Amino acid sequence: MAKKLALIASKGALDWAYPPFILASTAAALDYDVQIFFTFYGLTLLRKDISDLKVSPIANPAMPMPLPMPNLAQMIPGMESMATMMMKQKMAKKGIATIEELRSACLESGVKLIACQMTVDLFDFKPDDFIDGIEYGGAATFFEFAGESDVNMFI
Repeated sequence: MAKKLALIASKGALDWAYPPFILASTAAALDYDVQIFFTFYGLTLLRKDISDLKVSPIANPAMPMPLPMPNLAQMIPGMESMATMMMKQKMAKKGIATIEELRSACLESGVKLIACQMTVDLFDFKPDDFIDGIEYGGAATFFEFAGESDVNMFI
């Protein structure tokens, strides 16, 4: 019987988008049965267009910057865009897959992507806003799978 991995993705920033998709695709490659429950801001990771994902240097003291930068400087207009551009360039240079590529790999390997119905309703999203191949469900849907899972993670 396959091991099971249940993930909750609750963040929609670029740097928070990588962990659920990397963990899920890796687990699927290791023959785990995997589900990711996307709730609140994590739900944006299921939208068709995610090219506008950003990484914020504010309140992210562990973010390696080329130069030491005080928090006050991180609040200057344009710093988020600059940090995002730098991160995307660094990832491309290192050959790291994009979020779109990782998301596709998850779908192709059978990872079940579940959009939180309550969050869909809360933010007035429509089914056309999202990629094909996802499912919709509530917390009970997550708990049904998570209750039988070997590994549960909140990201």
